[in-house]
Amino acid sequence: MAKGRGSAMMAMVVLCLVVVCEVAQAATYVVGDDNGWTFNVDGWEKGKNFNAGDVLVFKYAKGSHNVVAVDEGGYYGCDVSPSEAKVYTSGNDQITLVKGNNSFICSFSDHCNSGMRLLISAS
Repeated sequence: MAKGRGSAMMAMVVLCLVVVCEVAQAATYVVGDDNGWTFNVDGWEKGKNFNAGDVLVFKYAKGSHNVVAVDEGGYYGCDVSPSEAKVYTSGNDQITLVKGNNSFICSFSDHCNSGMRLLISAS
């Protein structure tokens, strides 16, 4: 009986180590680098390799912009209509990427059509 508990305990230790290693490898990116989340940021992601668990930091003047996590239709159409779209407004928003496509736009006025949108593919 004790041998079974020892194996279960060892399995839990290994699982915890795997989780810690995955989290330790996550990278943090400031969207737009020194310019922050602003017009014509579309394309900033080129040449970067993103992974699930990486964190995007959107820096902008609070009240001047926002960040809306949308689906690909919302990205391409600059549309925020899906009720499940998450809106961020702090001016220093930190969003953890999930595996697959992650799409973000600014819903203010015509900002999305002016290049305030981002489509990130995370491995």
